Amino acid sequence: MSFSNTYDDAARAEAYDRLEFPGTYYLAFRDLPAIIEAYVRGRRALDFGCGTGRSTRFLRKLGFDVVGVDIAEPMLARARERDPQGDYRLVPDGDLSSLEPGANDLILSAFTFDNIPTKEKKVALFGALKRALATGGCIVSVVSSPDIYVNEWVSFSTKDFPGNRTAKSGDAVRIVMLDVEDRRPVEDIIWSDEDYREVFRQSGLAPIKTCWPLARASEPYAWVSETRIAPWVIYVLGAGN
Repeated sequence: MSFSNTYDDAARAEAYDRLEFPGTYYLAFRDLPAIIEAYVRGRRALDFGCGTGRSTRFLRKLGFDVVGVDIAEPMLARARERDPQGDYRLVPDGDLSSLEPGANDLILSAFTFDNIPTKEKKVALFGALKRALATGGCIVSVVSSPDIYVNEWVSFSTKDFPGNRTAKSGDAVRIVMLDVEDRRPVEDIIWSDEDYREVFRQSGLAPIKTCWPLARASEPYAWVSETRIAPWVIYVLGAGN
């Protein structure tokens, strides 16, 4: 399987451009400010897999000097249109050789690794991100929990894809986004916590903290599975020994 991005077309980019932090997505970002405040020192940031710039703008609001990079030009075009003052750069075919070594106090990767198909590519990219970290810097990687592909959610549906239930790390799975008009199934790559930890080990990274965000009944959404099952996993990673 080749390195690809399921949003690398104009229709997906248009739909995703209007998406901010609704429903289940809210849980992916809710705890990030506190996590970042606790573990990041410095204000230089890279948004790896920035898409239409939602997470890049999120980091800027937290006070970071941030560069967004992505492999999908349609997504970057939307990011630049919405945020003309932002710094958005194309990294063709996942090639991160243009990143300045040791330049970033924080690297955020929100959902990017859901679309990277093999352990070898994951290891190579995490290794490249590690080289782009400043001394003492950290990577915050938000990924889909395997549970997201076998349950129903405020923002997602998987009921039409029973094959997801037997998928293992590296297999393609499908999910429908309910917060956008484009209801074509998104194809992701499922990956377990155990296998992510092996990827981190091989990349020379060490988990500092792992979070499985659950919804609260007091929050203003009609939660489906979110109060019982975490749809996302947030890894805070530092350079290992």
